[in-house]
Amino acid sequence: MQTSDVVIIGGGVIGCSIAYHLAKRGIPAHVIERDDIAMGSSGACDKAVLLQSKNPGIHLELALKSVKMFPELQKELDTDIEFLNHGGMIAIQNEKQWQVMEGFVERQRKVGLDVRLVDKDQARALQPAFSGDIIGSTYSPMDCEANPIYLSLGLYRGAKKLGAKFSLRTEAKSIKLEKGRVKSAVTDSGEILCKYLVNATGAYAQFIGRMVGLKIPIVPRRGQIIVTEPVAPLLRGDINCARYITAKFRPELLGTDEMAKLGVGLSLAQTVNGNILIGGTREFVGFNKGTTHRALKAILKHATSIVPALKDIHIIRSFSGLRPYTPDGLPILGEVPEVPGFIMAAGHEGDGIALSAITGRIIADVIADGKPADDLNIDMSKLSLERFKEVDVDEFWQSHNCYGYAL
Repeated sequence: MQTSDVVIIGGGVIGCSIAYHLAKRGIPAHVIERDDIAMGSSGACDKAVLLQSKNPGIHLELALKSVKMFPELQKELDTDIEFLNHGGMIAIQNEKQWQVMEGFVERQRKVGLDVRLVDKDQARALQPAFSGDIIGSTYSPMDCEANPIYLSLGLYRGAKKLGAKFSLRTEAKSIKLEKGRVKSAVTDSGEILCKYLVNATGAYAQFIGRMVGLKIPIVPRRGQIIVTEPVAPLLRGDINCARYITAKFRPELLGTDEMAKLGVGLSLAQTVNGNILIGGTREFVGFNKGTTHRALKAILKHATSIVPALKDIHIIRSFSGLRPYTPDGLPILGEVPEVPGFIMAAGHEGDGIALSAITGRIIADVIADGKPADDLNIDMSKLSLERFKEVDVDEFWQSHNCYGYAL
């Protein structure tokens, strides 16, 4: 039988970040991953490390703290995570969107984000590929990007170098408790005694919760993305659209047309190699990770209305990932009082890459010191599982097409 201070279930960017930050503090961790590093959502997303897409409040505050950690990670890790700070824009296509973004920008500025609204001419000067039909955009020089797979691999390699252990292609089968507290994780290759167990399984977090009698209000939200052939530099930084913000936080405002049903909103970025990533959708289709002609057609129709040059570029493939969605759009972080030693680190939806650094730091602090460091100034009650005590989790699962699924 093996022993480790901490067992982390999930080898995505969140699990690897937690392992890395624990290892930096000299705390032994053993990561269990049923596939391979970044085989889930961390390897099926775009490259944006966006601040503008975060709701003003603790969501944006976490993102601001996280992004500040990325330059240091770029230096520390032996993998080039392709971290770039080229800014970002949210394209605005009509007056109603402009009014919505005015209020959104004002609230973000109050939290400390450097962001402003620019008119049509200013927007096209910053992003020449924009359509002449847009009426303006937001712009923030603080938006960044990173390669999500390289980031995950960098954190994995960094954690291993500092002593963390990884068991890949190993599945967690059950969790044993002793007097109500976490005792061990049972895997298909043996049992691991531990003091703490971290649930970092993203969209699958509900299944790990069931192992200790917890109902976790996290459901998968599918995001489909298109990849083009490599082309000469066309885009500057990251591009989103006002629909993207609405689809993320207020989908009921999108209406009932085809794009609204699919939760289509533009997410656009060009990789270091020249490929353009065109997203995306926000769909509640259970654990279905397939792509659909219907959605890809809608994504392209919307994307080309904002960047017409995309019409002349060949598509080479498409993929989708499952974003772990919670009722309030915030991750669930911290120890669960009902099951001492059981720690949540999931529910980041489309923000796992951007919040990976700060999540690793927070969970490492909670395990080492019982709470985040004072300099982080984070109210953990806003991120705890307990905030959902009034939610009917069975109904939440059922209404989002994932009730009754088993691992």
